[in-house]
Amino acid sequence: MCLPALLLAGCGHSQADSSQQKLPPTMVIVSTPVEQSVVDYVDFTGRTDSAETVEIRARVTGFLKSVKFEEGIEVAKDSPLYDIDDREYLADLESANAELKSSQARQEKAATDFKRLEALKQKGAASAEEYDRADASKKEADAAVESADAKVIRAKLNVEFSKITAPIAGKVSRTQITEGNLISANNSVLTNIVSVDPMYVYFDVDERTLLTVQKMVRDGLHDSRQDQELPVSMGLTTDDGHPHVGVIDFIENRVDSRTGTIRIRGAFKNPKLERGERLLAPGLFARVRVPIGRSHGVRLVTERAIGTDQGQKFLYVVDDKNEVIFRPVKLGAAHDGLRVITEGLNSGERVIIDGLQRVRPGSVVDPKVRDMRSRPGEAADDKPAPKPDA
Repeated sequence: MCLPALLLAGCGHSQADSSQQKLPPTMVIVSTPVEQSVVDYVDFTGRTDSAETVEIRARVTGFLKSVKFEEGIEVAKDSPLYDIDDREYLADLESANAELKSSQARQEKAATDFKRLEALKQKGAASAEEYDRADASKKEADAAVESADAKVIRAKLNVEFSKITAPIAGKVSRTQITEGNLISANNSVLTNIVSVDPMYVYFDVDERTLLTVQKMVRDGLHDSRQDQELPVSMGLTTDDGHPHVGVIDFIENRVDSRTGTIRIRGAFKNPKLERGERLLAPGLFARVRVPIGRSHGVRLVTERAIGTDQGQKFLYVVDDKNEVIFRPVKLGAAHDGLRVITEGLNSGERVIIDGLQRVRPGSVVDPKVRDMRSRPGEAADDKPAPKPDA
């Protein structure tokens, strides 16, 4: 009774095995690695800041007569901002001019008296005491004219300071004091102006990156600021990638021992647009990308082709017999949505980019070709993937 049962069981397994062998190979999407030249980079975060910031303060005391600007707009250099009541300073100017004229008149008389006594002294008709007294009077008159002239200059400056203008071109903030209020000289902050073009981006570079770049410069693998301008790219919160390109124009002279970083500044052009505001404004969060080294050739694959097995990154490669091979790899930086493979992948090999979950090492597959930069779900080519060279 057992022998027929065993025979029937063996026949059942044979039929199951034959049915499994008849199943068609699993279709997978493959592509060859993209080979191109890239430049390595390091990413940081930073904040935008204006190149110039000026607090507008009054240099004379007086009542604010008028505000000459619209809040929040861009103003040109020397544009009028405020008018302070200048009647008192105009009166001081007239008084200083009158004092100057009086001093000049005394100066002329003292000069005439001095010349007369000088001629008499040469003839022996004037004593030395009279000559010295005339000389002193002339010098006092000259000093009085200089003092009066300085008072005129000061009075003119006070009148000029009553008209407050923009010291730089930029965007003006709201006014802190309105018309009719008393302004104290050098104490009252009226508003502030920030420059808008160019725009700076400050970011902190870690100590390891700094030392790595310095070594690359010494080895001739990286350009220094003395040789040429170092590029830097930047993206805002709503940007895809890093579309804004600038240059590094400042590196701090010491590393911050508290954070182990060094402050670096990038300068970016911020032109005025035909419509709307300028793209960059002070205080924005920025994603900063700094190129490291020079251009070199690499192999790249899409991120979805990369698997992880206990921390080990791997790819599934299809050989010339359409068998799946497990290939451990080492990864590099990302470029344009693709990942650099630094070790473990050869040129022209067929990499599975869709269908990793349906295969295992050693299984036979039906590979179809698709571009490495294609998106998931895009139709593959009908023709089978060409086999790699042996």
